[in-house]
Amino acid sequence: MSFFKKLKEKMTGKPDETTEKYKDGLEKTRTSFTSKVNDLIARYRKVDEDFFEELEDLLLQADVGFETVMELMDDLRFEVQRRNVKDTEGIQTAISEKLVDIYHKGEEGEGSLNMQDEGPTVILLVGVNGVGKTTTIGKLAHRFIGEGKSVMLAAGDTFRAGAIDQLQVWGDRVGAEVIRQAENSDPAAVMYDAVRAAKNRNVDVLICDTAGRLQNKVNLMNELEKVHRVIGRELPGAPHETLLALDATTGQNALIQAETFKEATDVTGIVLTKLDGTAKGGIVLAIRNKLGIPVKFVGLGEGMEDLQPFDAERYVYGLFAEGLEQEAAEAGDQGED
Repeated sequence: MSFFKKLKEKMTGKPDETTEKYKDGLEKTRTSFTSKVNDLIARYRKVDEDFFEELEDLLLQADVGFETVMELMDDLRFEVQRRNVKDTEGIQTAISEKLVDIYHKGEEGEGSLNMQDEGPTVILLVGVNGVGKTTTIGKLAHRFIGEGKSVMLAAGDTFRAGAIDQLQVWGDRVGAEVIRQAENSDPAAVMYDAVRAAKNRNVDVLICDTAGRLQNKVNLMNELEKVHRVIGRELPGAPHETLLALDATTGQNALIQAETFKEATDVTGIVLTKLDGTAKGGIVLAIRNKLGIPVKFVGLGEGMEDLQPFDAERYVYGLFAEGLEQEAAEAGDQGED
């Protein structure tokens, strides 16, 4: 099945607003990266080793990640040889299909959240200060409430000045109750109160903020282990998701943060914020391939609706939109059912 047919299977509604959000949100990366790919294709026309080497450099510049780029180049070389491809016509479609395959690696569906059928679903948000963690919590709450779920927030970032009030503003804005204590309170005590309140009030989703301060790895591990232990004691099996918020604009530093938090706690998914603000949107693939953690949400803009569940086909389309559309039109593929 062609790349565009796979994408069309995901599209609902007319026009497909989600796909357009990806296209708009990845404009900076596409403007920087895809224009160079187009120039490369225009200069070479023929697929040879020099072409592959320059393409490799461009992918690395987009923060796709060394391991991912090496795997992609090996796959592309094999496909070119297998199909006896001589020119660069259709090469962006081939790259797109391989990137999606590399992201999934046979693990379809892993990007969905572990929502509970009965009792509250507890989602823990972790991440350093400044990555947009509190804003992400507000946008997640807005999404769940829009789906008809009741939502409660737990203000577990008790150490950062203003963090509790910031979360309260989001709670008031989206219509979610916030369980809070005074600044410098024990975060685990806040979680204890929040889980008990969520159970007593039959809340569907409890989203918990955590401290973003990173004095050292041992401190981080101890704090998160304590929070996990208290939540699990009050609600066996919880937290059901531990989502790590990362700022896409920090590039490779986001990978370092992810490695630290992965060592400190059982991270089940990534929320990559500010993807619209970077020209190196390939970091999504680097995170997935190097850490083995699925990206579950991406921030594609400032609006409440711009936090979107991650979709590999739409993401890759956002990276190569114009080139893919041109190739599809030339092949007569875009209009097929």
